[in-house]
Formats: sequence, C-alpha cells, structure tokens
Amino acid sequence: MKLLMSPASPFVRKVRVLLRETDQLDQVEELEVTTTAFATDPQIIAVNPLGKIPALVRDDGPAIYDSRVITRFLDDLANANFYPRHHIWEVLTLEATADAIMEAAVSMAYEVRLRPQQEQSPAWIEAQWEKVTRAVAAIDSRWMSHLSGPMDISHIAVACALSYLDLRHDARNWRAGNVPLAAWHADFVERESMKATAPPA
Repeated sequence: MKLLMSPASPFVRKVRVLLRETDQLDQVEELEVTTTAFATDPQIIAVNPLGKIPALVRDDGPAIYDSRVITRFLDDLANANFYPRHHIWEVLTLEATADAIMEAAVSMAYEVRLRPQQEQSPAWIEAQWEKVTRAVAAIDSRWMSHLSGPMDISHIAVACALSYLDLRHDARNWRAGNVPLAAWHADFVERESMKATAPPA
C-alpha cells in the first residue's frame, strides 16, 4: 500500500504514528507529495476527489481517505485495538476534539501562508483560535484521566494536534493554563513514533 502524505500535516502525522505503533511500516510506503488548497497535486486528486491528504492507496481496493478512516482501517488490519470497544464513544469523541483542533489550526495557517495579506481576515484567524483554546482547555479539564490510561487513537490524535500548535502557532502558547496537559504532551512526544514523525521546522 502507499500513503500519500506531507510530513507537516497533523492529520498525516496521526496516521504515520499509528503505523509505527502497530509495526506496519513494512506494509505501507510513505510517498511525500507537495500540495496546498490552491495547488493540489494531481496524484491526490486521482485517488481523493477532495484533493486532501492523507490518502491510502490499497492494493486490493479503492483508495481510502480522511485520517480517521485510514487509522481505523490500519487498526483493524493489525488487530491492534487502538479503537477499544469497551469505551469506543469516549475514544471517538476525544479523537474528534483533537481533529477539530487540527482543522482550526490548519485553517489559521492557510489564512496567513496562502492568502495575500490584504485578503486575510484577522477576525477569522481569532475565531479559529478561540475554537482551539476551548478544545485544549476542555481536554485539560475533562480528559486527563483518559489520557493517563492505556494508549488508544485519541492519545495519538491529541499529541499530533498539540505538536502542530507548536509547529505553526507556538507564539500563542497553548500551554498557558493547561499545566496537566502540557506535562502529558511533554512525556508523549518522547515516544519513538513521535520522534520519527516530527515535521521539519
């Protein structure tokens, strides 16, 4: 199989971390592509009409896309139990919260990096950051007991989301007021799977 990816994407990183945590690198070739919202790589469009990464090209079926679909597929393939049935709704909710942080943070980055300055909307950027701060605070206040338990996909998603904030929005300091979550993240990023997938600065 082939994973079409870019190392800076937090959605891609979630898949790449799972690949390493489940020892599936020998089954999936990671192919880096260069794509943006305004200039989509034809390789992506060929397998995902939305033009988004990651996309997983399978040998025995159509390509699948959206990071949550890919991670569930890979988890099922490895029988790894990163989506444990006994508290699946909590896992999916926390994963969705982390993915929403990624979406808002990527949107902010796109607004600044891809649009001319005169077309940028400071109000839009701040509205996205408000989503981020609410979600981060909610994880810090409501989900630390879950994050302190056995690792599942939500742990990976949260770590990738927070690491992306460090990459693109470090000056905003998401750690302020979120001490337990900051300590958890500092420990989680020391995992070999996170070190191996750290995006270029």
